[in-house]
Amino acid sequence: MTAADPDAPRSRGAYAKGIARRQEILDRAIEVFAQRGSERTSLRAIAREVGVTHAALTHYFGSLEELLVEVYRESEADADSHVAPPVEVTPGEAMRISAEENRAIPGLVQLYSRLVAASLEEGHLAAHTFVTERFARLRASMADGVRRHQDAGRIRADVDPELVAALVIAASDGLQTQWLLDGAVDHEAALSMLDRLLAPPA
Repeated sequence: MTAADPDAPRSRGAYAKGIARRQEILDRAIEVFAQRGSERTSLRAIAREVGVTHAALTHYFGSLEELLVEVYRESEADADSHVAPPVEVTPGEAMRISAEENRAIPGLVQLYSRLVAASLEEGHLAAHTFVTERFARLRASMADGVRRHQDAGRIRADVDPELVAALVIAASDGLQTQWLLDGAVDHEAALSMLDRLLAPPA
């Protein structure tokens, strides 16, 4: 046993407390953003609303952009963990269900749009990495689903699965932006119509 050994349990305890504290801050930040979005804000303003010091927020997240990425990533993972495995639904139906759920959290929808916009600008590495990887993951997953639907005869066989996936994601995100600007836009109905366009001829 070395002289450093007695400190090891305390170090592990401090690390675990740090992880728990970071998660606590993140959970509270998700609640804040879900309701009011991310516009006209700063780390200092968020720290006040979350109930921590500015120093604590920068210690755990580094920058405003890193915090925004983590808030959206965590909220998305939390939503997925509370949803039972769905039956095999079409791509448009999956996005329609997501759109319906998003109506209850307009602030997070706005936050997502902000991250996408930031990812296109220079100097926003955290947003660029997050959005690029998310789109790639969604396209791959949805393309696999399209292939299964084609095999089952639910989607026409003469369309490319990767292009269908890209189209559905583009339609969903674009309609979501239109809904943020005008709540009368029927996001869900438009996505349902896209499913009908992809269905095999009767």
